[in-house]
Amino acid sequence: MKTELTNASQLAEIVRHERKRQKVSQIRLSQLADVGVRFVRDLEDGKETVQLDKVLAVLETLGIAVELSSLGDDE
Repeated sequence: MKTELTNASQLAEIVRHERKRQKVSQIRLSQLADVGVRFVRDLEDGKETVQLDKVLAVLETLGIAVELSSLGDDE
């Protein structure tokens, strides 16, 4: 499934949905991704100023791939 993100709340919903689908608590996710529980909560709350490296760690832990493309790409 590909999703185009335009804001932090969309990313928050994807992370929350996938974490719950995998039946992983916020505490366990924070341990697996080596981030703080507060960070996971902030990410799932749609905080716009979270650290990118930590976001990527959480996404990788959940098995979510990130793909970037230019808005002008035809592919």
